[in-house]
Amino acid sequence: MNVNFVVPVYNGGKIWEQCAAALHDCLIAEQLSPQQVLVIDSSSRDNSRDVAARYGFRCRTITSAEFNHGGTRNLGVEMSDGDVVVFLTQDAIPQADFIRKIVSAFDDEQVAVAYGRQLPHDDANPLARHARGFNYSTRSYVMGISDKPLYGIKTVFTSNSFAAYRVKVFRRLGGFPSDTILSEDMYLAALAVLAGYRVAYVAEAAVKHSHNYTPVEEFKRYFDIGVFHCDEKWIREEFGGAGGEGTRFIFSELRYLMKENHYRWIPRACVHNALKIAGYKLGQHYQKIPQGLIRKLSMHKRFWQ
Repeated sequence: MNVNFVVPVYNGGKIWEQCAAALHDCLIAEQLSPQQVLVIDSSSRDNSRDVAARYGFRCRTITSAEFNHGGTRNLGVEMSDGDVVVFLTQDAIPQADFIRKIVSAFDDEQVAVAYGRQLPHDDANPLARHARGFNYSTRSYVMGISDKPLYGIKTVFTSNSFAAYRVKVFRRLGGFPSDTILSEDMYLAALAVLAGYRVAYVAEAAVKHSHNYTPVEEFKRYFDIGVFHCDEKWIREEFGGAGGEGTRFIFSELRYLMKENHYRWIPRACVHNALKIAGYKLGQHYQKIPQGLIRKLSMHKRFWQ
């Protein structure tokens, strides 16, 4: 099975250098060519393109204004000739044997999308560590339309920080939305499941990827998630919301912080969760908010240009 890799990059800095080095090592270990990696650089002002060249990756440069989470990744698929395309973000550091393990999910012909486990970075704070453990279990599974009644919107959860797609199905479904604020991965997974395909979670395939978000950053990110669900109402209509999952997350986080003696993080966790909820609710009604204020509330400001 021929595999290509697509990595959107913008001012990747040191974490991109770590990602590129680890990716290169994994390619060599599995006797794959660095030319199977396409870096799409949004006119970085640092040495991101030099890093790509150093490791032998192909590089396509676009303007920062051209970048879109969906459209840019569609470009990556258009420029690839593989049976499977693996997406990584610039801050996701591949772990050993991740390629073979994620690609093995496609031995099941019904799998259209596969995503791997995300481990916390070494500098992850307690909130980030818990989030990774909560969202990415140690057990692999495959979800399809029959799982919708029990798992709701979790059925179509995936993450393009580390996800792979069967290209012929990706193209058949029309790819990602070309102009979306984020969550292009969930959009495609939802289309795939409704078309009778399945989404695989491969716990054995892993990258290190986490964020030490501030409370304000959490608000802005969840505002953008609310915007996405406002624009793509059909996903919630088909699969339901995540209310029960959100409540489960909050109690799981509190138990984790107490178990690990991170008591001083509990007030901050409460602030984070309150701002997540507020941001999401506000984002769902973004069309009623003045454009100038929207840009201040959003994490992805370029989307509103």
